[in-house]
Amino acid sequence: MRNQTSLILAIGLAFLVVTSLVACHTADSKAITVPSAKVATAQRGDISHVLTLAGQFQPYQVVDVHPKVSGYMSRINVDIGDVVHQGQTLAVLEVPELRAELQQTVFQLQQSKEQIAQAQHEINRAEAEHAALHAASDRLKQAAEGRPGLIAQQELDDAQAKDLSSEAQVDAAKSAMAAAQEHANAAQSDNQRIQALESYTNVTAPLDGVVIWRYADTGALIQGGTNSNDQTLPIVRLSQSNLLRLRIPVPEDDVKYVHAGDQLQVRVDAIGRSFTGKIVRFTRDVNFETRTMETEVDVENKDLSIAPGMYANTLLQLGHVNGVVTIPVEALVLNGQQETVYVLDDGNRIHIRNVAVGLQGSKLAEISSGLNLGDRVVIGGQDKYQENEEVNALLTAEPASETAQETGGMIDMKAETSDGGAH
Repeated sequence: MRNQTSLILAIGLAFLVVTSLVACHTADSKAITVPSAKVATAQRGDISHVLTLAGQFQPYQVVDVHPKVSGYMSRINVDIGDVVHQGQTLAVLEVPELRAELQQTVFQLQQSKEQIAQAQHEINRAEAEHAALHAASDRLKQAAEGRPGLIAQQELDDAQAKDLSSEAQVDAAKSAMAAAQEHANAAQSDNQRIQALESYTNVTAPLDGVVIWRYADTGALIQGGTNSNDQTLPIVRLSQSNLLRLRIPVPEDDVKYVHAGDQLQVRVDAIGRSFTGKIVRFTRDVNFETRTMETEVDVENKDLSIAPGMYANTLLQLGHVNGVVTIPVEALVLNGQQETVYVLDDGNRIHIRNVAVGLQGSKLAEISSGLNLGDRVVIGGQDKYQENEEVNALLTAEPASETAQETGGMIDMKAETSDGGAH
């Protein structure tokens, strides 16, 4: 009887052990079949996309100053580095031929005025003679009508002929006057032309600027720049440096963010100056070789502290959003043309959801629609999961805001100086 009781106890203990082992195996199998997924929470934050670029200052205008006429350099008043103002005399040419031509045109103009005066006198004389002959002809005609036969017909015809002849002389005198006036106008035009050419012997500055090069000295023969195809040297080269163009090459991928009026931060390390600039213009054309678009900022430089050719480092904000829903970019999956995310519900089951993506940085992306604050999304390895699949969520802490900085090249003046000293 005792042996039977012991056997029953042994069998019961064995059953309990087997039951426990089966339960543990079932739990372990279930844990193994539920995969783990790294997830992040949709948060509210800010995203900024900025671009750092190196730019170079260029003069607003560069003008080669040529004389209109050829001549010998009598005097040059400026040299390189001189600041000049519009209308200031830069140089004076000596052109003896022009002086002689000007004197000749003055003589011709005076002569034409005398011819006009003489023609006027001739008109006055012809009109007076015509008036007398016309009056005599009228008197004879009236007398003949009052007493027929008193005056011979021949005498009447002679008086009428003289009247008509004197009238023709008046017309001839007026024609001579018109010719004299035309001659005077031609002389006047010629005089003005020569005077204009003579005024070109004083070479003046077309704009406010700085003389950046001088090509001529006193006594040199200077050729006139009559057209753009001439290869003649100018007298000086002027640079409008009180207003500069800061030229920035924007990479092709960022062209879509550039708009006139956008502000950017500018730092000129060479003179230790920083300021805020504004995009004024851009070429709307991407260079085939560099794949960049030239963009310009106008910079006031009234004190001429910035020299053309200096470099500047710029910071351009391409995009910025505040207080938006953000998730890591690793949570985004492109399905054809549609961006999707893998969202977990309260039971840790995956649901694939379409979203609209706004501004995207290097780490975070703005979600315009499709997600709510606090939603958990899978980040990385989404191709391993299926719709409605249960996962073991491994929550990771991710930043809510980001400033994504893209560089298109910067100038380190200290590094350039040290490199230059090493060679």
